[in-house]
Amino acid sequence: MNLHYLIQEPKIKHDKNPLILLLHGYGSNEEDLFSFASELSDDCYIISVRAPYNLQPYGYAWYAIHFDADENKFSDNVQAKQSVELIAGFIEEVVKQYPIDTKNVTLIGFSQGAILSYATALTYPEKVAKVVALSGYFNQEIMPEVIDTKVISHLKFFISHGSVDQVIPVEWARKAKPALENLGLEVEYQEYPVGHGVAPQNFFDFKNWLQR
Repeated sequence: MNLHYLIQEPKIKHDKNPLILLLHGYGSNEEDLFSFASELSDDCYIISVRAPYNLQPYGYAWYAIHFDADENKFSDNVQAKQSVELIAGFIEEVVKQYPIDTKNVTLIGFSQGAILSYATALTYPEKVAKVVALSGYFNQEIMPEVIDTKVISHLKFFISHGSVDQVIPVEWARKAKPALENLGLEVEYQEYPVGHGVAPQNFFDFKNWLQR
């Protein structure tokens, strides 16, 4: 496998089972979102992936973030696009290794993981069915230049954000819904009175959305 990961196999096994792929945020690791695994569906493979870039003194990132003298923040979009390729390649490897229903792959990403979930779904729509984007934003600069709306028409998105997020402003998150709806996609958007994190109600809402 091209990326290190943790896996929880389904308790209920079919010929092919759905996959939920968990993508953590900047400075975290694969154990972070894996804490959700026991609360998610019993018939899914749940895999939590570690991002490729090692941060000092600990944690991992999908791409570098730079600050200039005025404390403006810049994402390394080249690294971000490379990570989209890594994630797409990882999905390919996983579906070869485990009996996964390739038509039922969900990405759940937090922060950087959410930003890359948008980009992976729109770049490789044949590999993804649903996206849960937690506390991220829609980075137009890492999206494909041309998007075929017919090819992506099956994609569904659940987006959520903390209304007092001090890391990624809620105004950035709000732009994702119209951007996706302009592509003809189905989107549910929710806000919660929290900072940069996942409130219990947020977890409950996206879990219900997945079950629907």
